[in-house]
Amino acid sequence: MKKIPEVTLLFWVMKICATTLGETAGDLLAQTLHVGYGASTLLLLGLFLAVLLGQLVARHYVPALYWAVILATSTAGTTLSDYLDRTLGLGYATGAGLLVGLLLAVLGLWWASEKSLSVSDIRTRRGELFYWTAILVSNTLGTALGDYLADSSGLGFGGGALLIGSLLAAVVGAYYLTGISRVLLFWLAFVLTRPFGATFGDLLTKPVAKNGLGFGTQGSSLILLLLLVALVAYTTWRPQVPAQTHSPRR
Repeated sequence: MKKIPEVTLLFWVMKICATTLGETAGDLLAQTLHVGYGASTLLLLGLFLAVLLGQLVARHYVPALYWAVILATSTAGTTLSDYLDRTLGLGYATGAGLLVGLLLAVLGLWWASEKSLSVSDIRTRRGELFYWTAILVSNTLGTALGDYLADSSGLGFGGGALLIGSLLAAVVGAYYLTGISRVLLFWLAFVLTRPFGATFGDLLTKPVAKNGLGFGTQGSSLILLLLLVALVAYTTWRPQVPAQTHSPRR
């Protein structure tokens, strides 16, 4: 049975909200609460595995469960990326390069195994595992890319978000105006929404003196959590429009 939501505008709004919350919540745990990147990563990966198990055994799409896994991959990806780039000293560029290679490897293995990267073609447990592995890696990659744009490229938080937003707009334009593979465009958009969330999250949390909006990790996380909960509640309890039937003409 179908366990993944339809890819609509609401899906992308919720994806950006969840990935931005993952950025602010990861920073809240590792930095504001001083848990550290390594310990936070282990804790959040354990949470990811727990909610992933629930998603795997579910027999149909459960909005709260699905988006809990997305949020877990985003939060764990934030601290894992920071652990690689900062604690291990790889740097944003090197860390992002390694994660790009890892993501391509995961997608390559997925293609070799399932002969498709389309999320609408996932019908096996193995396909599900490839899907969630790709999401975890892409969300980790997105943090490294977002930090590189915000800190190392000279663009700053606003400039980084503007650049990623422009790239996302180009992907949307390609979707409507070209015949480029929809599967390719989906994964490009999926990867790009993560650094957009990372830079937007930094824009929300950083102080005004550093060109941020000064909401802090706690305030930003609370706002984003309430928004995501509201969107999940809407997708769960929104009225379903019954399919219309038409009598054949005589």
